[in-house]
Amino acid sequence: MMPSRALHLLFGRGSMSNAMLFVLACVAALAQGAAWAQTSAAGAYRIAGTVVNAVTGAPVLGATVAVLTEQDSHRIAAARSDNDGRFAIGSLAAAKYQLTASKRGYSTAAYDEHGDYSSAVVTGPEQDTSSLLFKLTPGAVLRGVVTGDGGDPVEGAQVMLFQKPRDREPGAKIVQVDTSIGDDTGAYEFDNLRDGEYLLAVKAEPWYAMHGAGSQQGAVNPALDVAYPITFYDSTTEEASALPIVLAGGSRVEADVNLHAVPALRLVVVAPHKQDGSLARPQLKQTIFGTEVSAVSEGFMDAIQTGSTEFTGVPPGQYELTQGDPPRVVELDANTSRQVDPGAGIPAFALSGTLQTAAGAPFSGDAVVTLEPVDNAQGLKSVESEFNRGAFSFAAVPAGTWKLRVEQSGLAEPVISIATGGRVRTGNAVTVQDRAQTLVVRVSADGARVEGFARSGDKGVAGAMVLLVPNDPAAFPDLVRRDQSDSDGSFALRDAAPGQYTVVAIQSGWDLDWTRPEVIRRYLPGGIAVTVTDTRDKTGDGVIRLSGPVQVQMR
Repeated sequence: MMPSRALHLLFGRGSMSNAMLFVLACVAALAQGAAWAQTSAAGAYRIAGTVVNAVTGAPVLGATVAVLTEQDSHRIAAARSDNDGRFAIGSLAAAKYQLTASKRGYSTAAYDEHGDYSSAVVTGPEQDTSSLLFKLTPGAVLRGVVTGDGGDPVEGAQVMLFQKPRDREPGAKIVQVDTSIGDDTGAYEFDNLRDGEYLLAVKAEPWYAMHGAGSQQGAVNPALDVAYPITFYDSTTEEASALPIVLAGGSRVEADVNLHAVPALRLVVVAPHKQDGSLARPQLKQTIFGTEVSAVSEGFMDAIQTGSTEFTGVPPGQYELTQGDPPRVVELDANTSRQVDPGAGIPAFALSGTLQTAAGAPFSGDAVVTLEPVDNAQGLKSVESEFNRGAFSFAAVPAGTWKLRVEQSGLAEPVISIATGGRVRTGNAVTVQDRAQTLVVRVSADGARVEGFARSGDKGVAGAMVLLVPNDPAAFPDLVRRDQSDSDGSFALRDAAPGQYTVVAIQSGWDLDWTRPEVIRRYLPGGIAVTVTDTRDKTGDGVIRLSGPVQVQMR
């Protein structure tokens, strides 16, 4: 029925008789009833609930709750929470939706989020989607001041923020999440950060520093030929001694860093000519927490004239130097000026290749290919290459055994096998020895999808951690697949490689170290066995549907 207030807005008070108002109201009511009946017959449903502060439990006013399509995250409807945190979105078809919430000062999140996983909301007959509790975590703030010798502020310092892995995915690593530039008071700030464990590194140059090379070296006052080493919180220059910063939702943390200027270094490196007559230009780079943060330039003109090049103004620290032809990789603990022995380092070789899906088709889209040293006794660092236009390449990989990982859109695509020289080996290990290699790497990107329901008795359970666990211990944990059950208990374990598996569902299991077989082993008897093969099922869609529901086990 159209409310009386709406009629007054349309026609004005006193402009119509009570009888006419009654007639119009009845007509409006009949029209609205017909429209409701038509919409109801079309199968319209609603998603409603309350948005609360995940830390305090208080209702969140003015949060935007959005409904997105599951397939492509297209936004189809949205609503704002009221004073009590309540929201409601109606006129929805029976389907499975993503649900997100956002508000300034809070971390945008998906419904019932656990790291990279969340629960979709399923509308339809017998689905209760009218009393959802959406917990939104307030963003944390990290701020501080960068100072130099004597406590003077360091203007323009590059403050780099890194986050430790939130999850235990194979290959998970520390990643750089943001950079802030200090102002003229040395102050920096990062806001709206997710809860987690962070590391801080500062890179800066003394404002008065002067560096010279070659014949200019003697013209520079040694007192001015200084540099700030990369410095970590809490004011240490040793990466291994960096102090983690733990941020909780809504917390405000101060992290000051003090820099100390030290004499800058001068490194002389031989730059021989290659067979084609070009110079083998050395490369000096610095990597912290696995991310390259600087590449030091050298005196190229000197190399043409003298056959060697100089890196000047180098802050003391850990560097990786690639020199010579064929190239050699040197891990430098640079603490004094010197000429680098041209025979130092480990021989390195070119490595290139292509990616294929589990079925042998070309891998589509862009990806990041990472090599991680298996034996890190030599201090080797991980290296990355972009996979695009159908190929990846590494110019100089030190001899040794490496683990190759593939990541697309932030998600790992586990490696099934690597072929080189006509030989195929299961797993992701590759050995670099005495020559360049071309690899064919097969990943499980087009593997089967295992679908089912997580239930407790006959009732679907939302938010459970679902695991597809390989029976072969050698495939653990690279071929494990995970998902989170949706509001009706449904789940889909994607890109499953061929093999024998057990599917288990664990309530409140998101803090379990699922990468350790001994932790998951006790849940296996309560799971369901499934075989994944290269063949598609009868429908031809590559989906394997479990014969029955997976009973949810408590942690």
